[in-house]
Amino acid sequence: MYRYGLEPAFWLKLVMLIVIVLLLWVSLNTIMRKWLHVERQKFFSYNHVNEKHKNIDWVIRITTMISILIGYGINITREVSNWYWFLQPWFILIIYVIASQISRAVMERKYAQNPNAYKVTISEILFLLILYFMLFKTDFLGLI
Repeated sequence: MYRYGLEPAFWLKLVMLIVIVLLLWVSLNTIMRKWLHVERQKFFSYNHVNEKHKNIDWVIRITTMISILIGYGINITREVSNWYWFLQPWFILIIYVIASQISRAVMERKYAQNPNAYKVTISEILFLLILYFMLFKTDFLGLI
């Protein structure tokens, strides 16, 4: 039996997985930005295209926070085996990321100075979706 329910190499595998995912993400982002001649954004900053985009983004963020709280409130009253999967935080966060990125792509398509900026955002959305399904359908590529 593993101590605390984790196998001994769990943390090493998790760190490896995170490093691989980040390396793939940064590589894709760099290649797409150079190929499409789009400026690199600051790391961990969120640049809104315009004020309308900022307002839409905040509506999405607040809706996400409220959804997580309501989902928690509903699921906590039920048996763990009967929790609604669509009210789980992981699912709500996936929807948030997709909605946020799609709104960013739409705003970049309509209002950005560089007409190729939205293509980079769409490639990021596709990368995240492919990565999500690949990792969860293959048990994190056999690492976990």
